Amino acid sequence: MHRVYQSPRRVRRTPRSPWTASVVHVIDADVVQWTRPADERAGTPLLVLLHGVGSNERDLLGIAPALPPAWTAASLRAPMPWGPGFSWYPLGTPGSPAVGPVDDAVDEVLAWIDDVAADHPRIGLLGFSQGGSMALQLLRARPGAFAFAVSLSGFVVPGVADSRDEAVATIRPRVFLGHGDLDPVIPAEATARTQAWAAAHTDVTDRTYAGLAHAVSAAELADVAAFVDAD
Repeated sequence: MHRVYQSPRRVRRTPRSPWTASVVHVIDADVVQWTRPADERAGTPLLVLLHGVGSNERDLLGIAPALPPAWTAASLRAPMPWGPGFSWYPLGTPGSPAVGPVDDAVDEVLAWIDDVAADHPRIGLLGFSQGGSMALQLLRARPGAFAFAVSLSGFVVPGVADSRDEAVATIRPRVFLGHGDLDPVIPAEATARTQAWAAAHTDVTDRTYAGLAHAVSAAELADVAAFVDAD
């Protein structure tokens, strides 16, 4: 694995959310973990990896070797300290966070993507748990900008304006949903909501894995690799 060192982005705006009223959390470009060195990335498709709450930028690197090698993966660190790791936004009700803080985090990820997008002809999104919700929310923010979104044990954030989802439905971007039938973390209601949303607005591949809890299985990872490779 390779790391690139860049200057972190500076504060650009006042956050919408009272959760972050005193501090604007930004993506630290210096800690992004890459699967290619800087001089080998240009011209490759980019897969942005978004970890779950309480984890960090190294967590999803373990799945990178199983993904199609043509893709360069970049694993980001969520901006908010959370226990021993980091979070993209305050948790709130499980599976149903407040929209404002989620969109604040989405803005910061988009700012980071804008800095690197010129080097990559296609960009995909892959997130686990809270990171999965971020992948789907990023797709809502710019439905035409991403090749696909993969949400593993994640969920779609409720309470988003209909106009945003109408734009998604017009494009119907590719989405992969993977979840275990024994997941004790994401409420069943949130999973059902996500499946219904994806079916109505995207070109979805929806997989449920028997006996899987809040984790990623080998079978699921193989399905994800095939999904990414089909792009």
